Amino acid sequence: MSAPSDLKYSSSHEWLRVDGDIATVGITDHAQAELGDIVYLELPEPGRILAKEEMFGTVESVKAVSDLYSPVSGEVIETNTSITDTTEVVNQDPYEGGWMVKIKLSNSAELEGLLDAADYDKLLESAH
Repeated sequence: MSAPSDLKYSSSHEWLRVDGDIATVGITDHAQAELGDIVYLELPEPGRILAKEEMFGTVESVKAVSDLYSPVSGEVIETNTSITDTTEVVNQDPYEGGWMVKIKLSNSAELEGLLDAADYDKLLESAH
């Protein structure tokens, strides 16, 4: 699956959908495929302030536990609590229903350092 072209990406396989000063964040289809069946998620509470590249949670699969890193700085304003009970949504629909947190951006200039879909696809190709 090619990376959706309307999103931004981090090299640690998180995606962002930016709407004004709000970024919705999740893990990419590549990340969920590498992890396998996700069985547990640890996500931050709303109100938590994150720095760019700070760990904000973990995702546990049948194969491994991986840390989640914030691609941007800002305040967590919403957590997708529904997926903590239905973790398979992250595997089935990583770009829509499987979103993890919404962050109110504190520095929109950080978006410039993220990858677009073409660059993210190149990153994946170079890893193989």
